Amino acid sequence: MHPYIHDEHQMFRRSFRKFLEKEALPFYRTWEENRMIPRDFWLKLGSEGFLCPDVEERYGGSGTDWGYSVVINEELERVGSGLVGISLHNDIVVPYITAYGTEEQKQRWLPGCLSGDIITAIAMTEPGAGSDLAGIAATAKRDGDYYVLNGQKTFITNGIHADLVIVACKTDTHAVPRHKGISLIAVERNQEGFTRGRKLNKIGLHSQDTAELIFEECRVPVNHLIGQEGMGFSYMMEKLQQERLVVAIAAQTASEEMLRMTIDYVKSREAFGKKISSFQHNQFKIAEMATEIEIGRTFLDSLIADHLKGENIVTKVSMAKWKLTEMAKQTASVCMQLHGGYGYMEEYEIARRYRDIPAACIYAGTNEIMKLIIAKNLGL
Repeated sequence: MHPYIHDEHQMFRRSFRKFLEKEALPFYRTWEENRMIPRDFWLKLGSEGFLCPDVEERYGGSGTDWGYSVVINEELERVGSGLVGISLHNDIVVPYITAYGTEEQKQRWLPGCLSGDIITAIAMTEPGAGSDLAGIAATAKRDGDYYVLNGQKTFITNGIHADLVIVACKTDTHAVPRHKGISLIAVERNQEGFTRGRKLNKIGLHSQDTAELIFEECRVPVNHLIGQEGMGFSYMMEKLQQERLVVAIAAQTASEEMLRMTIDYVKSREAFGKKISSFQHNQFKIAEMATEIEIGRTFLDSLIADHLKGENIVTKVSMAKWKLTEMAKQTASVCMQLHGGYGYMEEYEIARRYRDIPAACIYAGTNEIMKLIIAKNLGL
């Protein structure tokens, strides 16, 4: 029971967990093998009200508090990290529309985002610009009632499925400082000049489609501008707090799941005539992980509660993002070792967790960038 979770959230959790047990768990291994989550799963999520529940009712949402999104993120992660694209849609991309979009844009896109007919992505990273967002090279030049967008994006989550992509681009290439020239422009699937490159072959997160996106003389209506021209960098900085909190939630949940499955394993596996859970070394390793994970949960819960109250938690959420993702990576390593040779076999979930977890230390801002943010905010 977390401090921000009440009876209605628990009822929602039970309902969502039952849904996933029927619609996701039996098929997840196949999705991993196919390197894609089917679109009909998105439609099922939408029909049951599990997409963007915090969106206002007039657009088709439920107008819930963000605690429901926390429940969704935790339960998705318990199935597998490859479902991260749903969290990105719900809690990272759609909030740009709800916070900065015009009424026309909300009416046009939000109902589809809630039903699953519109899958979203956000395109920040480029082949030559990752952590340095101010250094993006994609440009959008005004031409009458259109922007002409040119550039290439990479590592884009939901890149293959996406029907609506919010693209970070330079609308003023001469702005000083550089970040003042960045704007956000929404590009629809059928926009002329918008094509998809490769579906990227990752070492983990196999079921999550990740792609290159290419914009060549792509003409986008001016009314697809999200918010104000030149404010894109500020918008991204503001929304990255929630994005990094989502990553921290997933990392914490993954650690809890890996510990649970490893305790079950060591209590059933025998070596040298006794359960390997009785070996003092193994007990110490599990005790260490359990302590770290418990501390992580306490810190995370306090941040979620503060975020729900609308407080600025940029420094602490940067701490949580790097610490909890590194903890998850270490937990995966130790838990695989405790599984022995079986931990390296595909039929054991810990093998998938071991290859999925490291990406969380990179996306939403690398952990090195998190430390820079913390140091800066400490006045160093």
